[in-house]
Amino acid sequence: TITDQSLDEAQAKKHALNCHRMKPALFSVLCEIKEKTGLSIRSSQEEEPVDPQLMRLDNMLLAEGVAGPEKGGGSGGGVSPDNSIEHSDYRSKLAQIRHIYHSELEKYEQACNEFTTHVMNLLREQSRTRPVAPKEMERMVSIIHRKFSAIQMQLKQSTCEAVMILRSRFLDARRKRRNFSKQATEVLNEYFYSHLSNPYPSEEAKEELAKKCGITVSQVSNWFGNKRIRYKKNIGKFQEEANIYAVKTAVSVTQGGHSRTSSPTPPSSAGSGGSFNLSGSGDMFLGMPGLNGDSYSASQVESLRHSMGPGGYGDNLGGGQMYSPREMRANGGWQEAVTPSSVTSPTEGPGSVHSDTSN
Repeated sequence: TITDQSLDEAQAKKHALNCHRMKPALFSVLCEIKEKTGLSIRSSQEEEPVDPQLMRLDNMLLAEGVAGPEKGGGSGGGVSPDNSIEHSDYRSKLAQIRHIYHSELEKYEQACNEFTTHVMNLLREQSRTRPVAPKEMERMVSIIHRKFSAIQMQLKQSTCEAVMILRSRFLDARRKRRNFSKQATEVLNEYFYSHLSNPYPSEEAKEELAKKCGITVSQVSNWFGNKRIRYKKNIGKFQEEANIYAVKTAVSVTQGGHSRTSSPTPPSSAGSGGSFNLSGSGDMFLGMPGLNGDSYSASQVESLRHSMGPGGYGDNLGGGQMYSPREMRANGGWQEAVTPSSVTSPTEGPGSVHSDTSN
């Protein structure tokens, strides 16, 4: 067979055929056979329409600056140069994609041209033995280009996908996170630490917080979910912040009691329901445990004394609950705690508060 022959043997047989005296007769017989069979030859003017998908890919690559006469040009995907660092990073990555595309496209064009040239040489060589019309050669070239166009489309499609992935990542990175305002964060943190034993606000509380902060209820829910996770992961880090907000809450409650009490009256009897004066008001906070078991420091108590002033406490602090009847577990979870049955009014002189627990 032909595949078993060496190159020298093939060249020798070809030379013998070309020099054979009956070669013209063989050529004429092959021409007659070709006319009788009536092989349909497509006209070179019958050009197939361009693939619309290939046109879309070309337009996209041109718009993104990947294709075109200038490899360094392009619109950069319509990215505004607001952030010069991110914009330069995007441009550098786009330049890498452009370089890979043009190098692969050059390899594709080179391979297509080499294969087309090889086929054309074969047809010219065979035309010395059998009849090969020029239109047949043109038709063969178009077939080769159509076969190679599938490779070209795959290259352009993968390049467009790379550009779209780059654009999506870049735009996601440029899309700044919409942080809450400082006032909204203060309101949310104040609620969280004032309800630290049960930091799960109800739907009504979420709606109220959303109105105060100017955000949506879902944003409030997400904020509390993230805050609980961060707090559980690093309780020690948030202990100082919790103490600060606890002091703020106590000061605000105290100031509210002063505003509602027209004039402070000293306690005349143990059963009086009015407000009473505490000469050692800071002693209560010295004896009160912190939100996570720590006691308040002397500096915090001193600041409380100055902020409270010499006035008296209202009923809202003596009898109201500042925190929900829940306690934190050691592992960071929350569980129900035993609620004291009652807290009575002081029966002794100013400066001491006793809680009468019936249990």
